[in-house]
Amino acid sequence: MPEKEKNVSGQDNTGLHLNKKTILGLCAILAVIMVFAGVLTQFVPRGEYYFYPDSTYRLADGTVVCIGEQDSEFTVDGKEKVSYKDYLARLEQYDISVVTYPVEGEINLEGADDLSKQIIDGTYHEIDYKMPIWKIPASIVLVFGSENITTGIAIILFIVLIGGTFFILDERGILKYIMASVIRKFEKRKYILICVMIFVCMLLSSTAGILEESVTLVPIAVAVALALGWDSLVGISISLIAVAFGFTAATFNPFNVVTVQKLAGVPVFSGLWLRLITFAVVYASLTAFVIIYAKRIEKNPAKSICRETDEELRNKFRLTDTEDVLADKSIAKATKAFVICISFVLLCIILDFALSLGGMLSMPGMAVLFTAGGLLAGYMTGLRGKQLLGGFMKGVKTIAPAIPLIFFILAITYILSEGMIIHTILFKVYNLISGMSPFGAILLLFAFIVVLEFFIGSGTAKAFLVMPIVAPLASLVGISGNSVVLSFCMADGFTNLLYPTSGIMIIAIGLVNVSYGKWLRFTWKLFAIELVIALALMYFAVAVNYA
Repeated sequence: MPEKEKNVSGQDNTGLHLNKKTILGLCAILAVIMVFAGVLTQFVPRGEYYFYPDSTYRLADGTVVCIGEQDSEFTVDGKEKVSYKDYLARLEQYDISVVTYPVEGEINLEGADDLSKQIIDGTYHEIDYKMPIWKIPASIVLVFGSENITTGIAIILFIVLIGGTFFILDERGILKYIMASVIRKFEKRKYILICVMIFVCMLLSSTAGILEESVTLVPIAVAVALALGWDSLVGISISLIAVAFGFTAATFNPFNVVTVQKLAGVPVFSGLWLRLITFAVVYASLTAFVIIYAKRIEKNPAKSICRETDEELRNKFRLTDTEDVLADKSIAKATKAFVICISFVLLCIILDFALSLGGMLSMPGMAVLFTAGGLLAGYMTGLRGKQLLGGFMKGVKTIAPAIPLIFFILAITYILSEGMIIHTILFKVYNLISGMSPFGAILLLFAFIVVLEFFIGSGTAKAFLVMPIVAPLASLVGISGNSVVLSFCMADGFTNLLYPTSGIMIIAIGLVNVSYGKWLRFTWKLFAIELVIALALMYFAVAVNYA
């Protein structure tokens, strides 16, 4: 049985350990943002667009029909509940006519466009509503009654499983075996490892749309990076950053390419040629950036941005003799079992993509298989019953301090939603775009998506909010549908890791005790490079009328 490591204070050094100063700092940043969001809800004019009910379709002849539940209620003006009939009457005031059908079988939906939950252009109106001030500090509790709590709980469960599983992998020597195997294979080809890891992670997100699932890779990638003489930021770069940049260079991603193309009214997967060029350019820029940084800190470790916070991790993951680690047959078998379990995640991702399940299979599949693999590995190395469960719970305890971060982020989302200001911002941008040149309009659209990412992290949610209004306007000013899609993907991708309202980024840097300030010091040049690439590609797309 592997001996437990001790840190400099003599405490058990097994598993993930979150630095209290780092977590408190991140919580403080999120608290400030929460207050800022609350202030916006009090001073920005409140307004809303109406949206089509569920199960609403536009037929080939242009008729809009709804076959949804006609006993539904709708919330309007921030607080008023109206019936299905009254809601449709409100739409008629804007010359929006919706024909209702009680049963789907009564109508032919072949070739119809699904309008469900889409914002209706021309229906914006200011409302006499202001979010009560007391809800701002209470939002961290009120969020439990919102629709976003399900997503929050899912993320919390996900990171809890990571903490418990990682403890077992570390305590039983599985992690060091993986590190030793990688080191033996890539010790003299370290930069090939960077190239391969970035390509695989970008490919998975560019095609299948994985993002949150990549959190499981971060601790392992960081451990390998430290063992090879780099730092935590290199580990995050070849895992989480690579995945996020795959969203930037999306090719078949169902969450931004497919959804946005449908909403923009262009053929799904059309315009692939430029998205492949985008993938190649983004991959080359990210790989070059990471390799240059890795070589610099390998030559002079003092130049590492996170040298101090990495010191304890570096001692923990240092391997003095890889051959001794690899000689343990029981750990070798346990590691093989763990890797086999993880390999089935790829199958889940493929099925999720093929069946258009929107992450309903890939994320739970990653969580279950990662945990099952860790528990199986622990069992194969001698842990039984209470020992196995006890080890898992110790891991959960070490990662528990990160949970408040999720609730702060959910509270910010709750305040912005309850404050009714997102549609007002959309309306103002809509008015700015009209009458602009194609180049000016696409740049403004890009900037708007970058800013909107601060408030709404989900690419799909942003698409449903923005595209029904922006896409028709873009065509009027001479921007092709696929140019709009490109602009959306470029703006949504790398900004997934830019703002402290990004739960995935906050958790990842929290896992390796990197402060948000250090994170920005490391990434700002990379984000600047991607911004230049995005501007060049959008300029090219408009110039050639990318279609």
